[in-house]
Amino acid sequence: MNKKNFLENKTILITGGTGSFGKNFIKHLLQFPEIKKLIIFSRDELKQSQMMAELKDDRLRFFLGDVRDLSRLQRAFHGVDIVVHAAALKQVPTLEYNPFEAVKTNILGSQNVIDAAIDQGVGRVLLVSTDKAAQPVNLYGSTKLCAEKLFIASNVYSDRQTKFSCVRYGNVIGSRGSIVEILLKGKHEKVYITDERMTRFWLRLEEAFDLVLFALENMEGGEMFVPKNVPSMSIKDLFATLAPRAQKVITGSRAGEKIHEVLLTEEESRHSVELDKYFVILPEHRDINRDKFHKYHKKGKILPPDFSFASHTNEKQLDKKSLLAMVKDLKDKIL
Repeated sequence: MNKKNFLENKTILITGGTGSFGKNFIKHLLQFPEIKKLIIFSRDELKQSQMMAELKDDRLRFFLGDVRDLSRLQRAFHGVDIVVHAAALKQVPTLEYNPFEAVKTNILGSQNVIDAAIDQGVGRVLLVSTDKAAQPVNLYGSTKLCAEKLFIASNVYSDRQTKFSCVRYGNVIGSRGSIVEILLKGKHEKVYITDERMTRFWLRLEEAFDLVLFALENMEGGEMFVPKNVPSMSIKDLFATLAPRAQKVITGSRAGEKIHEVLLTEEESRHSVELDKYFVILPEHRDINRDKFHKYHKKGKILPPDFSFASHTNEKQLDKKSLLAMVKDLKDKIL
């Protein structure tokens, strides 16, 4: 593992630290000996106790708490240099039925993270967002879009002492409760597909980690970082690859489901820059100092008019062989 100088002697806190991303990102960060301390912040005491038993490292600290509780965040953020905000409610059908719970965690909780970070002098704060926030059609995506807007706008009143930025990516292969994990767990005689036309972005956990670390290292405050080289695949082809012998039953779209996902909209592309591996969406807010973003224009290029990055028009499509290679290690762990 290459040394990351920007992590040297830093204390890093992950909200939602016992979730799929949080837990695996903590494992990834433990490979960097220069990090001073890693704090797992979550409300799940069982998962915290399991992580304590599994991950034995003197740099780990565990804070029970909820992002809905500002006073607890204030305490947890004291002395912290970097916060990765991954805590969220994210099950689309559940949140359609319990809408204000999503608002309380994903919007009000994100504002609490912002307020606590500014009050405690945290240097860098990064929101982990989702493709469902781009042109959202469900409550989950709408609340994550609000969280993105809150984070970007917070740079206006943080006096540049605390920098806020976001990353946005699609489905992670093998995240907890994902359709990939479900399909790999056993032999299925019958599987249910809501709509065969659906396409989704798919990336490995390691690619999500690289994106987050790139953003933390390069952020000036106000950017949105989006992975550029992630492949797409139709749900139909995904099921045909991972459950080839199962009977396919079409049920129709669930509440809040999109046919296709978008990582970068046409409107956003007008103020975005294309780098080698990432798109960087620059803020439009007039009060955010734009001089600090010149480095992106020097390294990258402006996108063509009406450009968008969507799962159904993505030039990089995931084939059967590539998908099986992506899930090989995950399958070994599950089985």
